[in-house]
Amino acid sequence: MRIIGGRAKGTKLDTLEGQNTRPTLDRVRESLFNIIQFEIKESLFLDLFSGSGACGIEAISRGAKKAILCDKSKEAINIIKKNIRKTHTEEQIELYQMDFKDLIETKLKEKLDIVFIDPPYKTDYACEAIKSILEKELYREETIIIIESDQDKKIEEQLKEIEVEIVDKRKYGRAYLIFVKPKRKG
Repeated sequence: MRIIGGRAKGTKLDTLEGQNTRPTLDRVRESLFNIIQFEIKESLFLDLFSGSGACGIEAISRGAKKAILCDKSKEAINIIKKNIRKTHTEEQIELYQMDFKDLIETKLKEKLDIVFIDPPYKTDYACEAIKSILEKELYREETIIIIESDQDKKIEEQLKEIEVEIVDKRKYGRAYLIFVKPKRKG
């Protein structure tokens, strides 16, 4: 796995061994960043369930002002720290080893521009995270939230219960990227 674009382009990243983590494939990440390329510059990027940190680091490499990365796994955090050092992104990344709910409830204070949520498949964590972000008002009118999942229909059903609208959806193998925006108030 490598950084695909920007100042750290080509840097090889370490990844976690085993079945518990499923890194976003390079081709999916490349497509994702091509889609959001005009929103990245100077953005605040949140990467929940960071795994290797590839998406948050990619955002910094492509011009995001700051990335906040969060993963509960100690092993993931150790890999992310290595990858941050390799890509020289220490100054622009905040890294947290904690549950995503605790991060949203206690650590996040600024309004987010881009949120990438890639939770373990077969969980409801994506929609739980979005609900918390909306409740804490950690978003702007133009904030974009991207969910990676293999259960697009289930996620779409759950999103109907939340004040967001689906603005795009892409399929890559068994993975889907679902792009949502908060519904406008008023």
